[in-house]
Amino acid sequence: MIFALVLLVLLIVSVISNLSHVASNLYSSKGRHIHSVGPKLEEVITEDNEGINKFAVVEVSGIITSRALDQGGYNMVEIIRAQLKRAEEDDKVKAIILKVDSPGGEVLASDEIYREISDFQKKNTTKPVIASMGNLAASGGYYVSAPCRWIVANDLTITGSIGVIMHGWNYRKLMDKVGVVPQTYKSGKFKDMLSGDREPEEVPPEERAMVQGLIHETYGKFKGVVEKGRKQAYEKNKSLKDKGRPLSQDWADYADGRVLSGSEALKLGFVDQLGNFQDAVERAKALTGVSGPANLIEYQQHYDISDIFRLFGQTESHSIKVDLGVDMPKLQVGQLYFLSPIFAH
Repeated sequence: MIFALVLLVLLIVSVISNLSHVASNLYSSKGRHIHSVGPKLEEVITEDNEGINKFAVVEVSGIITSRALDQGGYNMVEIIRAQLKRAEEDDKVKAIILKVDSPGGEVLASDEIYREISDFQKKNTTKPVIASMGNLAASGGYYVSAPCRWIVANDLTITGSIGVIMHGWNYRKLMDKVGVVPQTYKSGKFKDMLSGDREPEEVPPEERAMVQGLIHETYGKFKGVVEKGRKQAYEKNKSLKDKGRPLSQDWADYADGRVLSGSEALKLGFVDQLGNFQDAVERAKALTGVSGPANLIEYQQHYDISDIFRLFGQTESHSIKVDLGVDMPKLQVGQLYFLSPIFAH
């Protein structure tokens, strides 16, 4: 009976909450009917400056991953895609401020976010994306910032780390010590690539060459993203009084995995300006021509009764977590990562 009463109360609360969103979800700012699929987002004013115009703040925080982030089952890429879609449909949103604080993460997830930002700017030429780098915007964190119209970094921001890493373990000698003998049946010479139960000398040179070739191919894509993004940004900004920074002639020499401070990144043209989040806001005003006050908003996920019911199907697990200030990634064997070397091991 108590359980039923709790569910009834939750249902009533959810119905009341959802009624307030029905009208706004029926029509967009352009008066079109919306049938949205994906995360349920609610616009929240984070800084009310009593302005008509709005700047939408989109966060890229922590490890960039394709894994589900919440009980709704949506991952970082899907949430950012939905946020950009909401900003695109709202005529009052004049710019996106991409707030980046990430050491990087999965190659594919980073590339999908990069594409979402790049496509957004192509479709919405009057709505620039300004990257505001926090403590850390390295590797994949820089990858997603590269297509932005303008990049602001603190002089102490850790950025750069342009490179690719693939991690694995060889545990054959440990198996030999405990008397475990692997038995492998395979259809082809390379079917057990990256297997950790072989002697290192059993790995054929061709396999090492193929894996390294994959690394170089992905690394070449990374450098291409940086070069294209920074070149396009400079071309768009060169008519302005403050043109931003073009890439230096020797920028590729520093794209070897090393981390850079914000000051070093500015000299090499990886960022356009040194400053903080408020400087990024001021830059958004300059790029959009907004002279008056503008409200800062975020699109936060809104949960209803269906999400609450989904929780009952999840198994609770208990673990001990040491707080190091950032969630450490669990690197998967054979998975490519744009990840700063600080967090790669």
